[in-house]
Amino acid sequence: MKTMARHCSHSVAFKRQVAQEYLSGETLHGLAKRHDLSRNLVWVWVQKYETGAFDDDAAAADTIQAYEARIAALERLVGRQALELEFLKGALRQGPPPRSGPTSVITGPAASPSLRDAG
Repeated sequence: MKTMARHCSHSVAFKRQVAQEYLSGETLHGLAKRHDLSRNLVWVWVQKYETGAFDDDAAAADTIQAYEARIAALERLVGRQALELEFLKGALRQGPPPRSGPTSVITGPAASPSLRDAG
């Protein structure tokens, strides 16, 4: 005997598809067997489809999906920033490189005295 999955969450699109298949002539038994669902669940979906309940559910599902995508993007951003902070903290722990003399961005470090005298 085949057991049916309990508390499985199906998408609104799938529920709508099953309801439309029933309304186009499929039997409850055939749909339930093919999709591994209870006949009662298929009947509930058909009734919801006919009353337009899936339209509201679809709009809510779209909103939730948009929020979940935004949350995922923000979580990725926070993760990148956390890595950057750890990198910068590590660089600060090592301290600045020792300076042997004045340094210019344009000319670079000053030449050592022994090189100046040799020329």
